[in-house]
Amino acid sequence: MSIGERLKTLRLEAGLSQRQVAETLKMSKPIVSQYESNQRTPSLGKLIRFSRFYNASLDYICENVDEKNAYFGDIKSLLEKDKK
Repeated sequence: MSIGERLKTLRLEAGLSQRQVAETLKMSKPIVSQYESNQRTPSLGKLIRFSRFYNASLDYICENVDEKNAYFGDIKSLLEKDKK
C-alpha cells in the first residue's frame, strides 16, 4: 500500500472528508487529494502532521510496517513474529 493509499485509508477510518482534513491541518483540499492519489509526496513536516493527526506511526504511513501504531525495528513486534 502506497503512502497515498495509507493516508486515504486513515482518513476514511476516521470518517473524515478531504476538506475536513485539509481545514484541520491548514492545507488545501486539492493538496490532500494529490497526496492521497500519489500525485504528490508530502514533505517530512507534513508526514509528521498526518502522523500526529491520525495517531499513526510514521513507519506505518511510509510503508515500513503494516500495523498503524508499529515502528520499524520495534522489538515487541519482532518478537511476536518470531513466535509465529
